[in-house]
Amino acid sequence: MVGDIADIVGRLVAALPGRWFGSSSPNLMGLLSSIGTSWVWLYDRITYVIQQTRLLTATEEWLDLISNDYFGAAMTRKSGEPDSSFRTRIQTALLAEAATRDAVSAGLQSLTGTMPTIFEPAKCSDTGGYGLIGGGMAYGSAGGWESLSLPLQCFITVTRPPTLGANGIAGYGTPAGGFGEGSISYVDLGLLPGEVTDQDIQDAISRLMPINAVAWLRII
Repeated sequence: MVGDIADIVGRLVAALPGRWFGSSSPNLMGLLSSIGTSWVWLYDRITYVIQQTRLLTATEEWLDLISNDYFGAAMTRKSGEPDSSFRTRIQTALLAEAATRDAVSAGLQSLTGTMPTIFEPAKCSDTGGYGLIGGGMAYGSAGGWESLSLPLQCFITVTRPPTLGANGIAGYGTPAGGFGEGSISYVDLGLLPGEVTDQDIQDAISRLMPINAVAWLRII
């Protein structure tokens, strides 16, 4: 294997004149192995450093540094999140379209797994209109009231992704816990470690929306 002790010693032997030593020289091999040990460590360090300079191969805290270089505090590793998942989120954010309605919709769908509902009061295709034929709008069941007094504003409804809940905590009606004692607690499922939090959704919208637009958010 390239860079291991056998490879390094073999390269050193190949660089020596063949007539200087016999076909078997334990003392020579011991000396070259001693020299080669530090080179194996150095080769391993160089290989590691090269890997950490690229998003596709970076690991551990170096991946966090790459994320910080691109996004600052806007994107951090979730509690217990593996490198592979964090790397995918960074790649998605780097190459994501932004500042359009389609970008907001696609970005939120990628984050939560569910297509969001986006309503623009000043967009006719969202509100419909009287006498509109074949528009698919119906009073009280589809569309919405338009308002030209809300330019560059939209209402976004996002559905949280499903969660497995919290382990080891008793529920209502069980004898494992009581008020102020036992294994019972209020839990906000949107803040469970490793899950998509409400803050993640807000951050995604802030990153994807045009700078001069306003989004009213509802998370369900």
